[in-house]
Amino acid sequence: MDHTKDNNELDIIIEGGMLLTMSDTMDVIDNPLIGIRDGKIAFITRGDIPETRSFSARKVLSAHGSLIMPGLINTHTHLPMVCFRGLADDLPLMDWLHNHIFPAESKFVTREMVYAGAMLAIAEMILSGTTTFCDAYYYESEVARAAFDSGMRAVVSQGFIDFPEPTAPEKIADIAERFISKWQLKSPLIIPALACHSPYTCSPETLTSVKDAARKADVLYSIHVSETKEEVAIIRERFGKTPVQHLKDIDILDDRTLAVHCIWPEDYEIEMLSASNVKVSHNPESSMKLAAGCAPVPIFIEKGITVGLGTDGGASNNDLDMFREMGTAAKLHKVIQMDSTVMDAKTVLKMATINGAKALGLEDRIGSIEPGKFADLIIVDTKKPHLAPMHSYYSQLVYAASGADVKTSIIGGKIVMQDRKLPLVDLPSIMQEVRAIAKSIGAN
Repeated sequence: MDHTKDNNELDIIIEGGMLLTMSDTMDVIDNPLIGIRDGKIAFITRGDIPETRSFSARKVLSAHGSLIMPGLINTHTHLPMVCFRGLADDLPLMDWLHNHIFPAESKFVTREMVYAGAMLAIAEMILSGTTTFCDAYYYESEVARAAFDSGMRAVVSQGFIDFPEPTAPEKIADIAERFISKWQLKSPLIIPALACHSPYTCSPETLTSVKDAARKADVLYSIHVSETKEEVAIIRERFGKTPVQHLKDIDILDDRTLAVHCIWPEDYEIEMLSASNVKVSHNPESSMKLAAGCAPVPIFIEKGITVGLGTDGGASNNDLDMFREMGTAAKLHKVIQMDSTVMDAKTVLKMATINGAKALGLEDRIGSIEPGKFADLIIVDTKKPHLAPMHSYYSQLVYAASGADVKTSIIGGKIVMQDRKLPLVDLPSIMQEVRAIAKSIGAN
């Protein structure tokens, strides 16, 4: 390709630093020159090649003294739940969910609350290096609207739960079709999807109706699975089988199913997940805080199951910093397995980037920095005491870095954060609005 042609059409050039591509070959490029045009990576070359000096762009970013890497991908969250952050901590999951969170949601969740909470959560994620999230919640169109307004890439899942009562199958189909139609062509940043809460809060009819709608539209279907021992016991009592077996028997499992948590699967269920090419979202910090357990992720990976990383919602984590989530994921499994070699830094960083993209079915668009893919990337400032020296880029990112080290975030070729400032989000106003919502919740 002749990169000297049409060089004035470049939107952004990034020069200098160290590039971690996270491609199949895991290329690391010193002093790169990255050209961005029309939202995508136009080319990647070396900055010390003389002919590269002929390039020009409307915006030139210096990454000297920094790492350039794909933006992080949060494969599971409930963004508006930041409004409940700290509301009911240090409780068992079932008590926390059924006696505190569900009642609070039934009383305080409105379209206004969902939009404000989503905007605050998106700001938190952009500031900490996340460029794509997968969400499921009530009034999901408000989450989509917040993502669109803030320039965030989002897999937005219209959620279904048999609470306070089941939705008729024909109505499920209508709701799903209208939601998908509304957002499918709105923006390349917004990817509609569908979600069921769990096998124990959704009837088989609800589970299959939503999956049928997802298959018809060819969109992602996500569901919490085997999150607690209590859930497993409930499914055994109702159906005489385990959760994954139950989902297999009603034809839910396939390559467009994202199973969230998967903490308590039996060995034969892991084989079912692998054989069906189901993807898994691992949310270690939320599961630790709620004492739900720890998913057997090293076994998932050994069995060829694609595993992405997620934070879950802001009420059960209580942050959305994927750098912290990476460090937790790496260290948690080492101590559980009593094996310091499992979940090495490179494996965990792949979970937060390219494997997260694979989990969402977006690996052809995002997850690595390669020509032709969307320009979703972050620049991490390594001129920090806790990031020196730099013997291993992967280790420093997983074990030492934090979201606060991200200085620039680019999504779809647009700068959504530079020098820790958010040009598309009025953060003080959003924080004030969420504080007011929280005050009304606390007063009840």
